[in-house]
Order: sequence, then C-alpha cells, then structure tokens
Amino acid sequence: MILVTGGAGFIGSNLHAALAEAGYETVISDWLGSDGRWRNLRHHPPGQLVPPEALHTFLSEHRQKLSAIVHLGAISETTATDGDLVWRSNVALSQNLWRFCAQNGVRFIYASSAATYGNGEAGFDDEFSTAALRRLKPLNLYGWSKHAFDLWVAGEIEHGRPAPPAWAGAKFFNVYGPNEYHKGKMISVVKVKHDELRAGSPVKLFKSDRPDLADGAQQRDFIYVDDVVVALRFMLAAPALSGLYNIGTGQARSYLDLAHAVCAAAGAPARIEFIDMPENLRGQYQSFTQAPMARLRAAGFNHSFLTLEAGVAAYIQGYLTQPDPYR
Repeated sequence: MILVTGGAGFIGSNLHAALAEAGYETVISDWLGSDGRWRNLRHHPPGQLVPPEALHTFLSEHRQKLSAIVHLGAISETTATDGDLVWRSNVALSQNLWRFCAQNGVRFIYASSAATYGNGEAGFDDEFSTAALRRLKPLNLYGWSKHAFDLWVAGEIEHGRPAPPAWAGAKFFNVYGPNEYHKGKMISVVKVKHDELRAGSPVKLFKSDRPDLADGAQQRDFIYVDDVVVALRFMLAAPALSGLYNIGTGQARSYLDLAHAVCAAAGAPARIEFIDMPENLRGQYQSFTQAPMARLRAAGFNHSFLTLEAGVAAYIQGYLTQPDPYR
C-alpha cells in the first residue's frame, strides 16, 4: 500500500493515476474542496480518501500495510503569508510523517522545491548537508518552509537519529501538465499562455526587471509532469536512496522559447507582447533556474526527458484541446 498525501492535487493525481494503472494499491490523503479537484481523480477514483485531519488515525491502523508514503501535500503558493499555517502544513506535518516512517520501516518520498534555491546566487546543486543547505536563501515563505524541513532532515541524519529505510526529498522545478487547472494563480505558464491564445490575445510575457537581461530571456527549467511521475516512481523502486534530488530536465529554456512552443503546438502564429512586471514580483523573480541532475543520474535514473517543445505539444494537443482535459 502506498499513501500519497496531496493526491488530489496536480502532481499527486498524476502519480496516483500512474500507480493505479500499474496495479498498485494507493490511498490518497487530501481534501477535495470546492475548486474542482475531484475531477483530477475522476478517471482513477481512489479506494480510500483520507482527510488530513484523520491521517494520524489512518497511520496508526495501517502501519503494517504501508510500504511507502509520498508526501506531496503542502501549501504551495509562493505568495502565501500565513506563517503559522504554512509551518503546520509544510514543516510540522512533514516531521511527523518522517518520524512515522522511521519508526515503522516505511519508505518516505517528500516534495521539497526549487524555490529553496532563491534567486540562484548559490547555485542549484542538490548537495545534502547542513553546510550546503545553509548557503541557500529562499525568497518567500513557501520556499523557506521547504528549506526549513530540508535543514531539519539534514540535522536528523547528521546526529544519527532514526530515519526511514529509504528516503528522498524531490526538488521540483517548473512542472506543467494536465490536472493543474485548480491551481489559480499558481497554474503553469504553459496553461496561461495557451488560454491567452484561445482568447484571441497575444501571448504576454513579463519584461525583464534586470538591465543585463533582455525581455523574454528569463530562463527556467520547465518539466512535463509525466517526466516527474517517472522520477517519483524510480524513487519508490530504487533499492537504496537517501538525499535531496533535483527533478528537472537539466536544461534551462527561455520564456520566449516557451511562448513559441505554445504557439506552434496550438497551430497559431507567434504573437508575443511584453508587459511590465508587477511590483510585488520585482526582486523576488527567479530569472534563471536549471536543475543539475548528476545525483539522481548517479543513483541509477536514466530516463530521457521530453524537450520543452515535445512536452508542450503533448500537453496542448493531448489535453488542453480535448473535450476532457483531465488525466
């Protein structure tokens, strides 16, 4: 039995679908809420849906059956401001699940984030040590909360305290793909740009907030959600795993590249307009992210990632232009 927290969300529902299709027994812990997340599970209804407030009881009753926990549930808005709520959701709950897995011999995979790298001035190396982690400076509360848990894990390991038999922190970069439609302002740029095209407007990109960087030249490591699921399934199956691991393609691409890929996949002419960056994003905007993948590769991961163009085409043509865009 595999427990997926946040399993009704974007990455979680895609992972659940893949595991269900492969014949695994999965349990989801999440709230369905009123934002349509139930549609993420429509094609693969879970056998059990455990509300987060009942998670402690569920774990107590099923500790002998669980083989792994994939902890993806979190407050993931980069604009979140309620520090106490974010701490309870992103740090304290993660600590409790870590302790449960350590005590009961359960594999533990959890979502860290590329947001822990801040503006990238310290690089994007997924080295796992307290010294390396302390060099990072997240730019927002969400990134800081993920960083705080990474640091806590490093302290547990370095002090020789109990740990799960195998574990990994997944540092997701810019993920896009089906089942993200409930995410509001946190939805991927690919979906936003496709919506602009469908509305008949130009694709809008932020002007650069740096004098040394051309408009549209900001770069991110964009990764299609199917590739993320492959990486998570590798983490679930690897005989021995312990550490933080980047999950990106290893290749930064510009927002201008992305805009052209969206237009090409939609069969539309490239109409691109640059607009001013909002004041609240200036100074907090990552102008470059790229995931060094050497550590996950060294662990035996040999999957070939989709290019930006191929991933965008798979998303737009396979989902966004279909009557049912859900996986």
